[in-house]
Amino acid sequence: MRRFKYRAKDKSTGKVVKGDIQAEDERTAGHLLIEQGYIPQSLTEEGTGLLGSTDRVTNKDRITFTRQLATLIGAGLPLATSLRTVIEQTQGRGMKKITEEILINVESGKSLHESFALHPEVFNGVYLALIKAGEASGTLDLALKRLAEQEEKDAAMLSKIRGAMVYPGIILVVVLGVLAFMMTSVVPQVRQLYDDMGETVPGITQVLVDVSDFFGNFWWLVLIILVGVVGGCVYAVKRTPVGRKVMDSIKIHVPIFGGLFRKLYVSRFARTAEMMLATGVPMLDSVAIAIDATNNVVVEEEYRKVLEPIKGGKALSGALKDREYMLPLVPQMASIGEESGKIDEMLGKAAQVYENELDTQINNISTMVEPILMVIMAGLIGVVIAGTLLPIYSLVSNVGG
Repeated sequence: MRRFKYRAKDKSTGKVVKGDIQAEDERTAGHLLIEQGYIPQSLTEEGTGLLGSTDRVTNKDRITFTRQLATLIGAGLPLATSLRTVIEQTQGRGMKKITEEILINVESGKSLHESFALHPEVFNGVYLALIKAGEASGTLDLALKRLAEQEEKDAAMLSKIRGAMVYPGIILVVVLGVLAFMMTSVVPQVRQLYDDMGETVPGITQVLVDVSDFFGNFWWLVLIILVGVVGGCVYAVKRTPVGRKVMDSIKIHVPIFGGLFRKLYVSRFARTAEMMLATGVPMLDSVAIAIDATNNVVVEEEYRKVLEPIKGGKALSGALKDREYMLPLVPQMASIGEESGKIDEMLGKAAQVYENELDTQINNISTMVEPILMVIMAGLIGVVIAGTLLPIYSLVSNVGG
């Protein structure tokens, strides 16, 4: 979708209004304005339709928007009035813009989920499916409330995982800082000392000297390579399917954190399926949307294999059983739900179990990672000490002798 700035005259009042509108092309934008009761005077394309950096919509913006809209609709306000109220309360420029466009589309006769679908960069498939189901069943406020709660849980969980990685990151930076100081300050002095005394530099010390010389003379090359590698990796992960797949595979196989990510993806799947089924979305559609909600292409590929058996009439529990990356509690609870007629509730309980386990493991992550980091740090610093301080001690001892 492309975004256009427009200037138009309101047919009913004759007033000139300005604003933004999204459309496939300029002609479509003009037709949309006419349908909304305006006479277009000028249309100027802003760009490709993607939000600029100042208009970026954050998770917090979307959660706040969803929560406010759910509360207002639940209080009995008409949809258009609710959207206008949200616009007045919204602080984020990007979210305000999008809400204004949603209001325009709703007032022109589009359903809410159709209006949201014009902004795929903000509202994903889970969001759209729940809104559509909520509109069809007359439970839009409950669907929005479920969305807000789930997004809040998901954001909190990701924040905790990122927080758990901060401590290891700080330790790594400290270790690298110590090593850099030793290599740039201590090692050259050790070599100078041996040169002044006419002694041969020991083997391990010579290795450190060579490394120090290389970084001293070719730091610019190291910097270029580092920036190139990091930039290339970021580009590959964000822009190429292969890069994304490699990164997603690393997430679920890396020691310690791999188990956390697997539980995160399973809980996302179960929680999303619960929301879909509870809102009245058919089983096959619910499972397909829940698979997309995991947000890991490797896991999605494996989970998607359950769709054909479900199409063929197989129960969800049977289709999920023994599936790679699927933890056992989910098919077990699904089986209980199928027997009791409360499959959505049972999937929700399975998700809650794994969310609780994630909380506990994340809180203990520092205890799990600290010994490994200490061993690595001790090994690296030990090598540098062996190549610098010990030769100095030996040299001094020989001179004294």
